[in-house]
Amino acid sequence: MPLRIPFNKPFTVGTELAYIDQAISAGHLSGDGMFTARCSKRLEDMHGVARALLTHSCTSALEMAALLADVGPGDEIIMPSYTFVSTANAFALRGATPVFVDIRPDTLNMDETLIGEAVTPRTRAIVPVHYAGVGCEMDSIMSFAADHDLLVIEDAAQGVCATYHDRPLGAIGHLGSLSFHETKNVLSGEGGALLLRDEALVSRAEILREKGTNRSAYFRGHVDKYTWVDLGSSFLPSDIIAAFLWAQLEQADALTTRRLAIWHRYHDALADLEAASVIRRPTVPHYCAHNAHMYYILLSDIEERQRVIRELAAAGIGAVFHYVPLHTAPAGKKFGRAVGNLPNTTRLAEQLLRLPIWAGIEPHLDEVIGTIRKSLAGGRRA
Repeated sequence: MPLRIPFNKPFTVGTELAYIDQAISAGHLSGDGMFTARCSKRLEDMHGVARALLTHSCTSALEMAALLADVGPGDEIIMPSYTFVSTANAFALRGATPVFVDIRPDTLNMDETLIGEAVTPRTRAIVPVHYAGVGCEMDSIMSFAADHDLLVIEDAAQGVCATYHDRPLGAIGHLGSLSFHETKNVLSGEGGALLLRDEALVSRAEILREKGTNRSAYFRGHVDKYTWVDLGSSFLPSDIIAAFLWAQLEQADALTTRRLAIWHRYHDALADLEAASVIRRPTVPHYCAHNAHMYYILLSDIEERQRVIRELAAAGIGAVFHYVPLHTAPAGKKFGRAVGNLPNTTRLAEQLLRLPIWAGIEPHLDEVIGTIRKSLAGGRRA
């Protein structure tokens, strides 16, 4: 039976269908049509990068980044264990080894102080993941990477319209990836983008994205025919997807503002429970402007977390936990390795509960908050 208040409900701004109709009327439904160009330009302006290439998912953007970085067998890629499988898959597919490090107990981002312990002569790149749209300690990570001649590939799937020291997430490292999945703030159902700061990487990135051909250069008139020149695959989204995304990008700031208002409703309403040590609320450093991608609370243990999920579901409210740490997963053990026991990752993954947050939930927030408070009224201390 569907929940009355689902965990996520994709929000449309109202112009998506009109733009899709324009794309159909233009007669260009495959990749790199007029709406793809509009979205790319908007993302470049938003992030201040040399090029933003739309992809059919953030997973695809990460896979392109792995190809651009010439990652291969014997290479090691440092990343948090507390992330989605795509972060590791993109590099494991190329034969590299994901090396998992623990997360910080405050932001749940990669603990930048542990990167040094993970580095070996085989280390090729660092992949910080900006959890909940809160920036990792990118200054420290970039400085370490420069000292050790390492690439930094940002997994900013949750970071659209968020910043670290006023710099957009995804545009601080050498490469960055974004997601427009239906659970994200700005969405197209499925979709993503690869951000490139360095103009020198653009030409090859276009080739990789176009099945290894120089098709983009051909359409710009730079070559008289296009042919297979490198490895690659089909990473282009349809222009119908881009048309939907364009409608969302036009309203990106408004969507972020709306989600932030919902986030703060939760945060203010649950402050007394944190003061009483019943829960822990999210921590956002003052120099990070997050995007309210999610609102989570940390409970005492996995048993309490599962009890609260059941009680919310019984009331018709969707709430979920998040990642199973990759270092504990069968494929994580097979293809990667962990640096230490990762105690924060293991503990926090069992405590975290994500609350429903989507544009349109506002009339239901008092009910959601009231139900959470009721469920926690007799709970144990966090």
